[in-house]
Amino acid sequence: MIRARFAPTPSGPLHLGNLCTALLAWLHCRLQGGVFLLRIDDLDRPRLQPGAEEAVPRDLRWLGLDWDEGPDIGGPHGPYRQSKRRWRYHKALSSLRRRGLLFPCRCSRRMLAAVSAPHGATPLYPGTCRNRRDWGHQQGKLPSWRWRAPNRYCHVPEMLQPAPEGWLPAMVGDVVLRRADGFVAYHLATAVDEMAMGITQVFRGADLLPTTAVQVALVEDLGGRPPRYWHGPLLLNHHGQRLAKRTGALGVDALRQAGWDAPDVVGALAASVGLLDGRQRLSAAELLSGLTLPRLEAACQTGTITQLEGLPLGENSTP
Repeated sequence: MIRARFAPTPSGPLHLGNLCTALLAWLHCRLQGGVFLLRIDDLDRPRLQPGAEEAVPRDLRWLGLDWDEGPDIGGPHGPYRQSKRRWRYHKALSSLRRRGLLFPCRCSRRMLAAVSAPHGATPLYPGTCRNRRDWGHQQGKLPSWRWRAPNRYCHVPEMLQPAPEGWLPAMVGDVVLRRADGFVAYHLATAVDEMAMGITQVFRGADLLPTTAVQVALVEDLGGRPPRYWHGPLLLNHHGQRLAKRTGALGVDALRQAGWDAPDVVGALAASVGLLDGRQRLSAAELLSGLTLPRLEAACQTGTITQLEGLPLGENSTP
């Protein structure tokens, strides 16, 4: 059985880029007769905005997207929330630590910025603390917990883009899985949840492809089987920049205030990705009924990055 998910972080309202990813992930799952889940990635509390978490399911329903499970089994009563699942992440951390796959790290960000070896766009951890064993307080501070990247070859099961592959120490390095302030890192929580929820495929934006090898390797280290991945189109503003909450990309409420309804948005998103020949007004269900899986995957593969015309993208995104 296909099991897929959409997992936004409520750090602001869902913007058009988020809605596009949600729509494509929903279509991709529904065309295969799969189970579609909604998970709110709300662990990093300082990043969250008041009201954003409650808006996610409301905005998705407005767009015409549904999901199949929630904390109340038997219907779409609500999304899963990572903040309610912390015990799973700490159990995984304990398992990795017992097996010697973690080490304490006391390097500051300033220190790492000065000595980290560059590797593409992301510097790799230089291994400064790999031999440390002091897990307790020092000068009133606890260490962060780093994953000891295993010396094995990783091939990401990516179905749309060129699949990343390589030896993990040189590919991703020793990433932090638990910060010094106690927050569990995104990579670990994601890997644990994919396993616990039985996720078999993940459709998400192409900007997350570089982080996928870490999650694949962690699932393997925790005894699971990684899902297959489809990293799809990103929407750009008029400056060629990826839409983002931090740059003022508009959310659903702003779109509605500008006079756009759900069929307008669905039609514009579908046309931008190449699923329609020209702009149309239609519901998500109507789009699904006239679509095939090969056409969806072909459109997402050739339209890796695209731009919407006519939709209000945000005050910082105007020409």
